Amino acid sequence: MVKSLQLPMQFDSTLLHRDLEKIGDTEWIPHFNTRDYDGSWHVVALRGSAGAVHPVQAIYSDPTTTKFADTELLSRCPYFKQVLSRFQCPLKSVRLLNLQPGSIIKEHTDYNLGFEDGEVRIHVPVLTNQDVEFFLAGKRIMMQEGESWYLNVNLPHRVANRSSTDRVHLILDCVVNDWMRTFFQESVPEN
Repeated sequence: MVKSLQLPMQFDSTLLHRDLEKIGDTEWIPHFNTRDYDGSWHVVALRGSAGAVHPVQAIYSDPTTTKFADTELLSRCPYFKQVLSRFQCPLKSVRLLNLQPGSIIKEHTDYNLGFEDGEVRIHVPVLTNQDVEFFLAGKRIMMQEGESWYLNVNLPHRVANRSSTDRVHLILDCVVNDWMRTFFQESVPEN
């Protein structure tokens, strides 16, 4: 079982920042899972359940949903759209998650989001720094802006933003297909 994997795909942090600036402050909503964090953790959906009429429906990664659609917000962010196009696999939920300074995501596990489950969660750091601490199964994972990472979030993980700036990740839930299997074989596991 692979715990974490830095993927051989790098994105331009300047262009990621430019698209992030297109999202207005009022478009971010508090993460619905309030028991798993302290502080301020906000989210916007770039892709979500087809037909979602409320922002919470769009950001919730419902495991029973089979139809997904891009949101209007993604149409305003051409580089994010270009990033998504690099993943040659079916995309489910795609969100931006913002953990604000001094906030923490408590240790928790997600379900059925490991390679072996047929669905993976990919992180692309948009804004981050060395004072953001991400731990997966007890090991600190250092992610840099523009990198892409598979993290097996079925395992216990937690995050602390000990910096004075926001930490924003682009998070893609992807279906494992032949392209993804080959992509993983060409990458080097971190564990």
